[in-house]
Amino acid sequence: MRCVIAHFPFDFLKSEVEQLMAGITPEPALGPCVVIGRRTYPVKQVGAVITRQDRRDFTAGEMTRALTRLGFTCVTAPAPAPPESTELPGFQF
Repeated sequence: MRCVIAHFPFDFLKSEVEQLMAGITPEPALGPCVVIGRRTYPVKQVGAVITRQDRRDFTAGEMTRALTRLGFTCVTAPAPAPPESTELPGFQF
């Protein structure tokens, strides 16, 4: 399928994306993510691998649309919870 990412046309197949990402370890998932196989990758990581472009050259929205059109499931990973503190605010011992 033809996709335009960062003003450049690319022809992707779902199987090619799966092959390219097969040996890649997922980075910590924050924000827009895509499920490829049993792993969840940030869409920017996938975009950088499959297009060989710098992550600053395309948006997460562009990659999310392209990957959704290819048949992948895109999700939004929640932000990590802040660490819990055992101290009471305003009290010092």
